[in-house]
Amino acid sequence: MSYNSLVMIAKDLLEILVCPACKQALEYRTTPESLKCKQCHRVYAVKDDIPIMLVDEAAVEP
Repeated sequence: MSYNSLVMIAKDLLEILVCPACKQALEYRTTPESLKCKQCHRVYAVKDDIPIMLVDEAAVEP
């Protein structure tokens, strides 16, 4: 498993993860570590290198 020095989530995992709400691509963000949906703007937190992909726990950003 290869890791980028800035990305703690495995690159191959990032390539297959999609937003559980709308099934669109996610953008990895480092500060704070999170995944943001490009379509519906939900932000999923990453805790201890594990993405929390629960729609009910996602924040919505403009």
